[in-house]
Amino acid sequence: MYSRLRNLREDKDMSQTQMGKVLGMSQTGYSKYETGENDIPTTILIELADYHNTSVDYLLNLTDIKTPYPRPKNK
Repeated sequence: MYSRLRNLREDKDMSQTQMGKVLGMSQTGYSKYETGENDIPTTILIELADYHNTSVDYLLNLTDIKTPYPRPKNK
């Protein structure tokens, strides 16, 4: 999972500092997610998946399909 976070960030030519700012945290805090030192809260996983236009399952290495799942339309 952690290499996917790094790869997605680097695909956007972003630093850890820039990614941290997107998530409202420090570079150090974000770095600990990429290295696996800290578990990633569900809310942050969802934010990362939305930001990178992928699914949480992809981030968690549960699938190799990058495209996000279609979301149900609100009724």
